[in-house]
Amino acid sequence: MDGFFSWSTFFSILYLLNLLLALWIMVKVVLNNRTPVATFAWIFVLLFIPYLGSLLYFLFGTDTRKRKYIRRRFLSQIQQYSALSYRSYSTKMPHKEYSRLVAYLENAADAYTMQNTAAQVIGDTRDFMTSLLSAIENAQNHIHVQFYIFEDDELGGRVRDALVQKARDGVQVRVIYDSVGCWSVSPAFFDKIRRSGGYVESFLKVRFPLLTNKVNYRNHRKIVVVDGKVGFVGGCNIADRYIKGINGGCWRDTMLMLQGDGVYALQTSFLVDWYFANGSLVSGKEYFPRFDKACGACHVQLLTSNPVMTWRAIPGGITMALSHATSYFYLQTPYLLPNEKVMAALQNAALSGVDVRLMIPLHSDSRLADYASRSYIEGLLSAGVKVYLYTAGFLHAKTFVSDDMLSVVGSANLDFRSFDYNFEVSAYVYDQTVAKRMKSLFMDDMSHCMRLTLREFKERSFGGRCLESAARLLSPVL
Repeated sequence: MDGFFSWSTFFSILYLLNLLLALWIMVKVVLNNRTPVATFAWIFVLLFIPYLGSLLYFLFGTDTRKRKYIRRRFLSQIQQYSALSYRSYSTKMPHKEYSRLVAYLENAADAYTMQNTAAQVIGDTRDFMTSLLSAIENAQNHIHVQFYIFEDDELGGRVRDALVQKARDGVQVRVIYDSVGCWSVSPAFFDKIRRSGGYVESFLKVRFPLLTNKVNYRNHRKIVVVDGKVGFVGGCNIADRYIKGINGGCWRDTMLMLQGDGVYALQTSFLVDWYFANGSLVSGKEYFPRFDKACGACHVQLLTSNPVMTWRAIPGGITMALSHATSYFYLQTPYLLPNEKVMAALQNAALSGVDVRLMIPLHSDSRLADYASRSYIEGLLSAGVKVYLYTAGFLHAKTFVSDDMLSVVGSANLDFRSFDYNFEVSAYVYDQTVAKRMKSLFMDDMSHCMRLTLREFKERSFGGRCLESAARLLSPVL
């Protein structure tokens, strides 16, 4: 460009346009009436990351149009059918000390209480994969599989091939995978299941990731249902790294295997998501079989969340559970990015004399998330929360256990994305045996941890504190 229209003029105009766009977005963010933390986080991004900040907002920050789309799909026949299909099986909780928590989950998320359920805690990923492949091999009628990540690697190939064989045998096979979680997986990987007679759907398919905000709403659930009788739920995905680890460190995760009436809730969650992804209504008694004999003594509530729920039930469930704790509350999460209410609930429980212990990985798979997580630790230590850093690899479990009675295993991280944007699932189990197993697993993990003290933590470098504080400002958008 020569003469009147020079390069400097071009960049000046570009800068001015970006400034006007950023100002317009800031006004839009404020008018959306989000939480103050989320609002200031986006303003920070727009001010200090020119050009890229505006692009990030359109990718991850705009949600009105997609929320309306999700709401239309969820107000559907399958949702109404599924709620009714297992409401008749729900029962009153015998544990009166948890009556408020039970009522909250039912009213906020239609998480009805299921009895006659056996729950087995699986704290080793290899054991989970063995149980999963065994359940698939023994399937007679249908197999429903849903994972955020389904890698085309050795383990992914084994699970995929097992599903292919069962589909060829005449078993109904349905698979849901998340479009963003499986970005790197070739369509040919899933085509083998389709060619064998199975059905595969991606959730909120993203064809052009840089030009769509569908990346903001991800299905982070991990659910498997076999014949309506056996189900799995928890934090594991299907990928080699969940067994072999990365960079020399193993991944520690937790899954829950359910048998009995509690599987109805897992089935319902899957069928609602199947209707959302596929548009077909799958229903019938074969998917909700009656059980001729008692399966177990556990009571289970399956909490499912999505971006258009009236109430934020994932953080609400945590805060309610903390308010019920009288002796101890042990929590594991790979990312510590709590909102103000969860942060206050953890502090208040510790200040009231409850033994609150929090375990996070020394290093996660996100350096930025690690820095942001560290920014919350001093406030927790000051209130008396005991904080442990897991050093034997990547702690990926999303669990908590309280008072030898309440156990929770699910897919939700302790972060803003799981609270506000993702489709998540958490199983609340009321049972002494399960709780003691969860407590024992936590204690075993503690042997691979270093405990932080307030005095030592305060001695960290000034540079580290600055990085933590800067990363914390981005917590709502990580």
